[in-house]
Amino acid sequence: MEQEVKRRPWRRWVVLVLMIVGFVLGGIFAPIQPEIAVAPEKLIEEPIIGNFLGLGPLYLVNTIPTLIATIILIGVIAYFTNLSLKRSAQTDLVPRGIGNLMEAFFELLYNLTEGSAGSKWARAIFPWFATIMFYVLFANLLKLIPGFESIGVLHHVEEGHAISPLAGNWNLLTGAEGEYILAPFFRGISVDLNFTAALALIAVVMIQVIGFRAQGFGYISKFFNTRRMFKVPFFGAMDFLVGLLELISELSKILSFAFRLFGNMFAGIVLVAIVAGLLGKFSILPAMVMMFELFVGVIQAFVFGMLTMVFMAQATQGHGEEHAETH
Repeated sequence: MEQEVKRRPWRRWVVLVLMIVGFVLGGIFAPIQPEIAVAPEKLIEEPIIGNFLGLGPLYLVNTIPTLIATIILIGVIAYFTNLSLKRSAQTDLVPRGIGNLMEAFFELLYNLTEGSAGSKWARAIFPWFATIMFYVLFANLLKLIPGFESIGVLHHVEEGHAISPLAGNWNLLTGAEGEYILAPFFRGISVDLNFTAALALIAVVMIQVIGFRAQGFGYISKFFNTRRMFKVPFFGAMDFLVGLLELISELSKILSFAFRLFGNMFAGIVLVAIVAGLLGKFSILPAMVMMFELFVGVIQAFVFGMLTMVFMAQATQGHGEEHAETH
């Protein structure tokens, strides 16, 4: 006997009510043009460490709380996913809820990995591919949380916005000219070049590790090819130069990975800020643009993860194997 699916039409009404409330609040509290900075903003002016590892002072910037919150929330999701899978294993039922969602998501990623790298190296590449993609995706989805990038501390500047008392020590920025700017408590870590550069460095290093695991020290010949240097000097020299170009290309992946993710996510922030400033009280329209930014975040997480996985799969094959597969 088939179990009747319970329908919950009230969810549609909740979404509609929230849209109406957002539109009304946007008319009361018109959005203002935010201060857009490439570098993350300081939450406190004084450094938390005077000289960090000899590199200079370390400040508490608003991407650090986001980084910590992302790690904690991923840990919570992992706990409940594990709990759901354990319950389904004990009852011999298909996982439900978050367990079913995570199982389908990671099964899709594993099938993509196996299709590109083959079953032999899929188990070695999949953890890195899935971790990087899920982490970047989750970090980008945090922008859906209300108050993200809109609640923070006020800094006194020469040219900024005026403030209006709200409740207690809380104040509200207004569109009038004043002497304050907002440094939000949370800022997306994908728009911090430090994070994207560190993630790119990890990805490129692990590509080389996978290559060494697959080919041993023969992997070095990809960059320093001297096999025909003395037998056929002209073509040997050409092979050596091509290898140096491969080395430059490999190192440039760090820059391309880092700036691609940072540039696209930062452009989304700028786009939302410009549209919000132009449309003023019609706040529902900037919200739609923000959904487009969310779409860009999902695409960028997928692109970053897929490129990492494809480069790892290519590192497991020598030039001879690649040439043999193409013919």
